[in-house]
Amino acid sequence: MELSYFDLTGRTALVTGGGTGLGRDIADVLAQYGANIAVCSRKLEPCRRTAAEIETRYGVEARGYECDVSSEEQVEKTVKQVLEDFERVDILVNNSGATWGEKVEDMPLEAWEKVIGVNVTGTFLMTKAIGRQMIDHGYGKIINIGSIAGLRAEPGKVLNAIGYSTSKAAVHHFTRDLARKWAEHGITVNAIAPGFFETKMTSHVIEQNRDYLAQSNPMGKIGDPDSLKGRELLCF
Repeated sequence: MELSYFDLTGRTALVTGGGTGLGRDIADVLAQYGANIAVCSRKLEPCRRTAAEIETRYGVEARGYECDVSSEEQVEKTVKQVLEDFERVDILVNNSGATWGEKVEDMPLEAWEKVIGVNVTGTFLMTKAIGRQMIDHGYGKIINIGSIAGLRAEPGKVLNAIGYSTSKAAVHHFTRDLARKWAEHGITVNAIAPGFFETKMTSHVIEQNRDYLAQSNPMGKIGDPDSLKGRELLCF
């Protein structure tokens, strides 16, 4: 299969949490297929570095923005700036995420609210803001980054983060519900449910449970950047 089958030239993608980890890898592969890239996160400098690397590597336009997705004011401000810079957003990847490892009986309310605020409210706010112009254009692709943790329960010794698991379950249902409602506008809404990838957020869990996590994956491995690139599709 030729690369042109996945040609995104002329499209613009916004990736939240795109300065590091999975978000950076997702932004990189979208740029590889020709998309212009906007990345945002709470920390501006990683986003700027990622954008500069993408521009140099692929010759597309890329910019970084500071945005706390749990803040409606910041989301609206960031989306306004992105649309001024790129005119439109064709692809939205809701990747920003937070977690908090703690037993349910000991988890502080503020920790629960932080995780829900970023993972659920942030996905809602960014989708709402970007979705308006997608509806106007009659086209859009929204990809929400869920998690296997939102589909099944892990043993406490592997993952004891009920706020994270609950938030990702909410993301999956948000995706299903919105897909039904926005299909009439020419907008597709899908979710990806990654297992464990080597990122800063998962480093401690993977370090403590690497063998178990690899063995519980049918392919017998931990996620890597190439797993995000549709490499297997290119073999047909």
